[in-house]
Order: sequence, then structure tokens, then C-alpha cells
Amino acid sequence: MPVLETAALVALLGGYFDAKTRMSYDLRLGARMVGAGLNGAIDKWRDRLNGFYTFESWALSQPDATYLIYPEPVNGKVHKNLKNLDGLFNVKKYSWKQAYDIVLQYSDVLYNDYGVRPNDVVAVDFVNKDSFVFLWLALWNIGAVPALINYNLQGRSLIHCVETAKAKILLVDDEVAENGHEVESQLNSANVKVAYHDDAFRAKVSQAAGFRLPDSHRPVPNLWDPACYIYTSGTTGLPKAAVMSWKKASTGAKLYGAITFLNPKDVFYTSMPLYHSTAAVLGFLNCMHMGTTFAIGHKFSTTTFWTQVKLCDATVIQYVGETCRYLFNAPSTPEERTHRVRMACGNGIRPDIWAKFKERFNIPIINEFYGATEFPFVVTNHQEGNFGIGACGAYGDIATFLLTHAKVGIAAVDPEDPENLFRDPENNNLGRRALPDEPGEFVFKLNRNDIKADFQGYTGNQKATEEKIVYDLFKKGDCWMRSGDLLRMNKDNQIFFCDRMGDTFRWKSENVSTNEVEEFITHDPAIKQAVVVGVKVPQHEGRAGFAVIELNKGAQQPDGKQLAQRLLKELPRYAVPVFIKYVGEIETTGNNKIQKKKFRNQKLPSPEEQIYWLYNDAYVPLTEDNWFSIEKGRHKL
Repeated sequence: MPVLETAALVALLGGYFDAKTRMSYDLRLGARMVGAGLNGAIDKWRDRLNGFYTFESWALSQPDATYLIYPEPVNGKVHKNLKNLDGLFNVKKYSWKQAYDIVLQYSDVLYNDYGVRPNDVVAVDFVNKDSFVFLWLALWNIGAVPALINYNLQGRSLIHCVETAKAKILLVDDEVAENGHEVESQLNSANVKVAYHDDAFRAKVSQAAGFRLPDSHRPVPNLWDPACYIYTSGTTGLPKAAVMSWKKASTGAKLYGAITFLNPKDVFYTSMPLYHSTAAVLGFLNCMHMGTTFAIGHKFSTTTFWTQVKLCDATVIQYVGETCRYLFNAPSTPEERTHRVRMACGNGIRPDIWAKFKERFNIPIINEFYGATEFPFVVTNHQEGNFGIGACGAYGDIATFLLTHAKVGIAAVDPEDPENLFRDPENNNLGRRALPDEPGEFVFKLNRNDIKADFQGYTGNQKATEEKIVYDLFKKGDCWMRSGDLLRMNKDNQIFFCDRMGDTFRWKSENVSTNEVEEFITHDPAIKQAVVVGVKVPQHEGRAGFAVIELNKGAQQPDGKQLAQRLLKELPRYAVPVFIKYVGEIETTGNNKIQKKKFRNQKLPSPEEQIYWLYNDAYVPLTEDNWFSIEKGRHKL
């Protein structure tokens, strides 16, 4: 065989082999992960885990490069009066050195005016803005720990979050100052100071000389110590303070930057809330460790999203599933295809719009991940072309083998009780790994002798922490963390998200605790009990809240507007049920358990029963016409 033909055949076979095994991708990914891992190990060896040192090193090595971009909304502007949406924003840009100087000024005020000291916990109740970033880094300079509060929380939920983290101060952004005013007296009585990021605070910052805590006074953290607290909902009710360890905030963020192939020339834009780990760790910290410009939007808006992307000159955008669908359903704009975006990264984009989203918005790469704040690891799918559409994880044969033997697994669930893992009484009560394409619970491997190295659990909630851990699952002596999610893996090493398990569901990019919502519903004296589940709704991501309500004997049905107004005041909007119905009795089993799963397949609308929906902040009857508008995507819930 001639040499050229032989070479061509070898190249063809090599290409086929690589396409089949994705070896070149695994090797490229592996090299970047090894590099990121080594950098993390060096930081630990040098006692430089604290992210402030990384920020400072970039400020010294590339002082004039752009670090932060914030398209600040201009108050008083009305869209219809503007010929160009650019006029809605005042684009603020900060170099690394400028940001560093401002961080030291914030540190000065926090340390000298508010008495923040190393190891103090400071609850941060802020909306997205440049000062959120400065405040966070200032706290790390001092050696304090931020607790990132969801600014939608009010009253009891807010107090719970502050107290759970044992915060010394609650610092409230002036845009949500009412949150602080409502709880200030109660927190003061618990020796928690409430301070406001207002004009007076900003004046102090602008006049401050700047303060850098000496390295000898800054705590040297262990890998599992808290870098910050990020709150997550669960089946136990009120938000739980998940520990974002220094291992995740440092090495984890570096690794994510490696597997998304981010580089210092990129501009990473997100309008996701910074109190969530998606924007906080996989956005802000990811960019900081990679030396990448971080662009932060004040709030997500389909009208101005692409305008802000262009104003920031972004090359990477961040999303959650709803973001992609909202953008896809929005009217076309000239900016949506004339940007520089090369990649969209995030989690939750649905298979039905995946390819359409890439094509319409001219984005060649989707980097989808599956993970959560408290998880010790994430899986990713760096998706180009057509292979891997719809998967939240996809690797070659080598990476898949290593991952499934050292890091993650999919455990079969009990067919009789899908909320529990399968156990085989004829095999020492061990579980088993799910078969290809069989949905099972995604689990993360832990070191039984050192669990906190990878899973730090929930602060002040030992019960919830213990419920996440399972022992002797695939073999005697092993230890795994439960995700609470059903996933499946096919024969091509692609991992797909199926559904959530248990008593939480996801809506508006938030985890909703059904127990917490049920508790607030029953505050009405007319209501005996309530069952809350998440139900699928066409044209919407996740599950919408559906409440089944049983009234006390002889009680009148609550007024629809009054009930809605009360729940909207007591709960974050995303947690308020979208649909409700009243029943004569909520049936229970022989041991007094409510079988929630039968409500999850509620028919909407239902000719046999009256269902109400949340419309204009009141519960009104759901009609066929209403449902048709929802089903066709004309009305967004």
C-alpha cells in the first residue's frame, strides 16, 4: 500500500477512534485540570488559600487590565422614550488596581468603623452591583466570612439565615433596605448589628485611606473551613447555610475555569444573583482565579440582556435554564447576533431549545454543568457541534472511567419507593449501580474517614447534613453523598438530568422547600393543613408550586386576594404557589403519612374540580382560556 494511502488510512482510523473515545478531549481537559489542581496545591502549601491573595496578585501583575464591568441602570429612564437601549446604563469599568484600591477602602471602613475582625461572620444582603464584589473581597482581606443572603428573603426567613450563620453584622444594600428595617429590632436584641450600604456608608468609603490586614493577622484556613456561606433550600424547611469551603472557593473555582476553557482575554457576563453559587463561585471566583474580566448585570432582563452583553463586550455569558428559554421566547433584536460571545455556560438548558438557542444567537459552545452549592464536585458537558446536546455531563472513555470509579455514581432507586435507594436483602443489603439509561440518584464519593474534606454539610443543621450521607452502598465500607436528583447515563458516556426527588422542587432557578411553604399556608386559622408539590407546566422550566388545601370544619374559603397577598409578603415570590385547590380531606396512609407523589401529576386545568392560579397577585379561577395562553407561552408564570 502506498505511503500516502497508508497515512490517510491511519489518519481516518485515528479520527474514528478519537470520535468514538473522545480521547483528545479527555487529554486536553486532563492537562488543564492537572494544572489547576497543582495551582491549588501550591496555594495551600504557601498558606494562600484565601482568595484575597489571588485578587491581590492579579492587581500587582496586571494592574491596568480590566477586572470588573458593571452596566449600572440609569434611574428614571423609560424604554419607549429611548431610541437606543444603551442609554439605560452607565457602564462602570474598573482595572485590577482600581478595584484593589477600592477594596482596601471598604476594608478600612469595615475594620475601623464597624469593628469587623478576623473570623467574624458578616451577613451580606445585597443585589447585584459592583459594591457587592468590593465588599466581599474586603471581608476576605480582613479574614472575615461573608454569608450571602438571598435578597428576596424577609422576616422570619431572613432572621433564620442571619442567626444560623452566627453573623455579627447584617449589612443591607439600600435597594432592599426594607428587609433590614423589618427585622432590625429583633436582630439587635440578639446582639446582631444591622448596617446599611447607603450614602453615608459610601461617603465613608470614598474618604477612607485604605487598610490591608497584615498577613500575620489573617487566619490561615484549612481546606474545609468556610470561605463563605451560601444558602440552599431543602426538605427540612427554612434555608440551610451550606459551607462553601476554601477547597471549593479556591481549587474548585480554578478547576471550573479549567474545564470551561476560560482565559484571561475573556469577558464573562452574568446577570444571575451573586448570592447563588452559580454566579458567586462559577462566575465571580472562577474569573478571579483565571484573571478574566468579570461583568455583572444588575438583574436579568430579556429586553436589555443583549444590550448589556454588547456594552460589556462579553465573550462568555452565564445562564440557568429559564434564562435561555426566556431569551429564546423574546422578540428578536439586532444585538442578539452581533456580539462576540463564543460560549454560554450554566446549568438547566432544556434539550428542546438547546440547538435552537445556539443557532439563533450565534453561540458555538454550550458548557452545561450539573452541581449544587453543597456538592463536592460538578460534572460538565463542553458541547460543540451536534454531539452531546441535552446532556449535563459528557466525557470520553478515559475521563468517564476515572470519574465513575473515583468521584461519582448513579445508584438505582427502590421501584416501590422511588424516593429511597434500592437495597438488595439477598446481597448484604447493598445497593447497585443503575444500568445504562436507567434513572437513578446521582451520588458523590466521600472518604468515610474524612467526610468533611469534601462535604462540610449545613451549619447548625446536623440532621440535614446526616441525611445527605449514605454508607455501604455499592460495597461494604464505602460512603457517598446523596444529591436528591435523578440522572441517567447512556452508553456514549452522556449524563442526563431526569428530575428532583423528595420534597423540594426547582422553580425560577430556586429550590423551593415544600415543608416551608406548607407551614406558611397554614398560618391562616381557616386552613387545617396543606400539601405542596411541584407540577410540570408547558413552556416553563422546573416545576410550579401547587398547593392542595384542606379547610377546618365549618371554615369559609379564604379570599383569593388576601391569601395571595399574605403569602407574597411572608415568602419569596418564587416560593408562593402558582396554583391552589381546595379539597374536603387530604388522605393519609395507615401510619398517617401523606402520599405527595399522587398530587405531582395533577391535571391542569381540571374539569372535575376548581383550580385557582396566581394572577395579578390574587388567586382567581383558572379557565381554559387562561391555560391556553400559558400552554402556548403567551403568559409567563
